[in-house]
Amino acid sequence: MKLLSKSAAAGLTATLCFGLPAMAQGVGSLVQLEVLDGGRTAKGTYQGALHLTLKEGWKTYWRAPGDAGIPPQFNWTGSGNIADIAITWPAPHVFDQNGLRSVGYEDQLVLPVEITPKNPAKPVRLRGEMDLGVCKDVCVPGKLDFDHTLDAKAGRHPAIAAALAQRPFSEREAGVVNATCHLTPTSDGMRIEAHITMPSAGGSEFAIIEPGNPMLWASQPETHRQGKTLITSSEVISASGGPFALDRSEVRITVLGANHAVDIQGCSAG
Repeated sequence: MKLLSKSAAAGLTATLCFGLPAMAQGVGSLVQLEVLDGGRTAKGTYQGALHLTLKEGWKTYWRAPGDAGIPPQFNWTGSGNIADIAITWPAPHVFDQNGLRSVGYEDQLVLPVEITPKNPAKPVRLRGEMDLGVCKDVCVPGKLDFDHTLDAKAGRHPAIAAALAQRPFSEREAGVVNATCHLTPTSDGMRIEAHITMPSAGGSEFAIIEPGNPMLWASQPETHRQGKTLITSSEVISASGGPFALDRSEVRITVLGANHAVDIQGCSAG
């Protein structure tokens, strides 16, 4: 039997226990989705965005939603003339929800998508579905459809530009000197402890560890700083419940601070 991740189980529990009246509303009454046009880029790609507007007080989730959240999923079936789609996630916020910590966005989300066309001379159609969860006092899972032919002649969209500016800093931009990961077997999986030498991102820093393999789940990390080094640790578990290998080069660590966020791709042995 496939195990639910802790985050999925938390979201499902909230929905089953508290969400039935809200489910009657449907997710479409709580969040609206539109596709924004940003025109063609200098390299020939299309710049667009999925714009979610949530009802006041409601929030939705980042790609790694934390202990209480529903991770978004995208289905681009039905799209036309698309060779590749790259998503840029703006730095999310951390919320405390019924004693659990979740990661996401409140009120609205502009999610930039850069589309590489198969044939630059033909129109690009962005069509598909977004599975997501929205939460307030209850959590409501749902699906939103979108269908939009991108406007190659559209100008720069300020909302897309603002969302791109809110992306996490790269390691170079944030002044990361190095990042090492020490792995230790546990009874359920593997403990990963990362040591990141970098300047402070501001305030009380919070790190999120993504194992890189969709069949692996990482628990909420414990994060603290020792001088110039940020130390964060988490337990990684396989959805199958069996043994697994963890590729350090696929590990992704996002540090959220009061001043900025930092995106760290991979870590060396340590």
